[in-house]
Amino acid sequence: MTTSRDQDAGRVAVITGASSGIGEATARALAASGFRLALLARRADRIQALADELGGRAIAIRADVTDRASLVAAAERVKAELGGTDVLVNNAGIMLLAPFTPARHDDHRRMVETNLIGAMNATEVFLDQLRDGGGDLVNLSSVAGRTARPGNAVYAATKWGINGWSESLRQELQPDVRVMVIEPGAVATELTDHITHPDAKQAAERMYEQLAITADDIAEIITFAVTRPRRVTLNEILVRPTAQP
Repeated sequence: MTTSRDQDAGRVAVITGASSGIGEATARALAASGFRLALLARRADRIQALADELGGRAIAIRADVTDRASLVAAAERVKAELGGTDVLVNNAGIMLLAPFTPARHDDHRRMVETNLIGAMNATEVFLDQLRDGGGDLVNLSSVAGRTARPGNAVYAATKWGINGWSESLRQELQPDVRVMVIEPGAVATELTDHITHPDAKQAAERMYEQLAITADDIAEIITFAVTRPRRVTLNEILVRPTAQP
């Protein structure tokens, strides 16, 4: 009998934001399912340590999704060393929660450039490889892509943008490329570490401490989605902690 692991053995997954959180957990989950991996992130030491842990199944490539030239170089290396890309996981992102004020302009721009334009940059660069033989595009969105709340205006805007862009791509790229959107609720990662607004940071940390699920939970779901038969696409997966309002 042919198993899902047999079918996916040797497939190549590129993961952005692979140095921590959902990206790191997804790398481990996909490696366990037989995938070879290209780990992309700005923190070269972190992804190299992860690549070393995963053995010969992974390569580490320093890249920044806001720097298109670094992604082009990464894609060339993936093609040369791994033969091309079968799965792209657009995971890199930041969540700088705060009330919307002019003083937060730099934070607003960083979120748009990383969360939305960064995903577009990576997809533009790897799209031809995904189309070559049929691939999977996995975009990490959020519950905030469905429900905006005070204090997450720009973060929510980037995730609503991811959802709309992904739906358009789903229709444009089928059946050659399967497009999947993962919309997690509170997940215990480094996201809250980067919030600089004191009240927003305290509120987010309090909620996450009470109910957050793990990065491994999301990694298992991503792995399940990309290992379905080609006739099946899980286009949109909303995942909340059971206790999240």
